[in-house]
Amino acid sequence: MSEKAKWYVVHTYSGHENKVKANIEKIVENRGMDDIILEVAVPTEDVTEIKNGKRKTKSRKIFPGYVLVKMFMTDESWYVVRNTRGVTGFVGPGSKPIPLTEDEVRKMGIEKHRVVHVEFKKGDVIQVVYGPFQNFSGAIEEIHPEKQTVKVRIEMFGRETPVELEFDQIEKL
Repeated sequence: MSEKAKWYVVHTYSGHENKVKANIEKIVENRGMDDIILEVAVPTEDVTEIKNGKRKTKSRKIFPGYVLVKMFMTDESWYVVRNTRGVTGFVGPGSKPIPLTEDEVRKMGIEKHRVVHVEFKKGDVIQVVYGPFQNFSGAIEEIHPEKQTVKVRIEMFGRETPVELEFDQIEKL
């Protein structure tokens, strides 16, 4: 296989995207096909809503009813994906799947991996600059760069309490 693996769009029953992704990944693992079917993705975006003064970040599917699969198109890979429970078919005319172009993949940001730079480290003493714990200070216990949050122990009512805070709520002391 000298050519590159390509991204294909698979149509699924609405609301079954994550199940289809898990099913394909399980079949790939069980059949040892990880050299043919490389990656399965359900593109999502984080949407922040503010209700009653509280910020809530939800993950929303960008393409409901679709799953993206990066694979080498062979009879076996086509069969495996096409016959996965919850899949209604590939996107393309008839039974001929059409791969996404490099430009489409780039515009969709499928292969873009977000890098988060954290200026804090475990043990740093910080001050809360806004939110319900404003003006409290404490030491960082855990850092979660993917969620952009930290777990901090602050002293409240004479006892230490662990609190999860967002990066933009705190600053180093």
